[in-house]
Amino acid sequence: MRNKKQKRSSNSRVRSPKKELTALFWRNGYVRWQDPARAVDSNIYKKGDEVRLVADSKQELAHIRKLLRDAGFEPGRPFAKGRQYRQPIYKKDAVARFLEMVGAEPGK
Repeated sequence: MRNKKQKRSSNSRVRSPKKELTALFWRNGYVRWQDPARAVDSNIYKKGDEVRLVADSKQELAHIRKLLRDAGFEPGRPFAKGRQYRQPIYKKDAVARFLEMVGAEPGK
C-alpha cells in the first residue's frame, strides 16, 4: 500500500480573516482606552485608544499580523508581556472599525 497525500478539498475549513480576528479578540483580546482627564495636556500624555490581541507564540503572532493586513488594518509594533505577545492596533478610526467588525461596543 502506498502512502498518498490527501489534497485539501475546497470544502475544508478555511475561515475568513474577519472571523479569525473576531475569535481571537473574544478569546483574550482587549481595548485600552485613552484617559480623557490626562489627555488634556497632550504634551505629556500621548496614549490613544488601542486594541490589543494576545498571541501565545511567535507563530501565532505572525498569523495575527497577516490576518490584520488581510483585513485592511495596519498592525502596530508587537511586544512581549509575560510569556505571551501583544499585537496592538492604533488610531481611533482603526480601533472603531475593528470593534465594529468584531461586534464589540465601542463605548468605554
